[in-house]
Amino acid sequence: MGERLEKGFEKALFASRWLLTPFYVGLVFALLILMATFVQEIVHALPGMLSLHPDDAILLVLALIDLSLAANLVLIVIFSGYENFVSRLDIDDHKDRPSWMGKVDFSGLKLKLVASIVAISGIHLLKAFMNVGKYSDHDLRWLVIIHITFVASGVLLALMDWLSANARKMG
Repeated sequence: MGERLEKGFEKALFASRWLLTPFYVGLVFALLILMATFVQEIVHALPGMLSLHPDDAILLVLALIDLSLAANLVLIVIFSGYENFVSRLDIDDHKDRPSWMGKVDFSGLKLKLVASIVAISGIHLLKAFMNVGKYSDHDLRWLVIIHITFVASGVLLALMDWLSANARKMG
């Protein structure tokens, strides 16, 4: 009786991973929001496109890159998270299947997440430096501190993963 109860509990516990599915559906909607914002940025820039000052053009491009990086990050989290925690996607034979799918484990996902955050932070910092007159020294200092914190966090995460992988090889 106790063994049947345990087996039933374990099956229910394993099935609970499907509770994550609405989170991934929500992230698909977040991807749509990013796409709409990307299109909106382009539509706003179109009327004055030929008269854009080079600095404004660079800021526009940086904003579009920023949105693209965020969208890539969301997509990586959707695919990797779903495959790591819910179920494998049954698309092995699809010609457009990205080569990294099914190969990004939780550790790799963390590193990709931090690398994307560092890139996004770097873009925000560059945009602030290009508009340096709009920011106080205090604000710029904090942007640099936050960026350095993200970089240091990424390096420490990578170091921890490297140490953990080497410890597993030795042990």
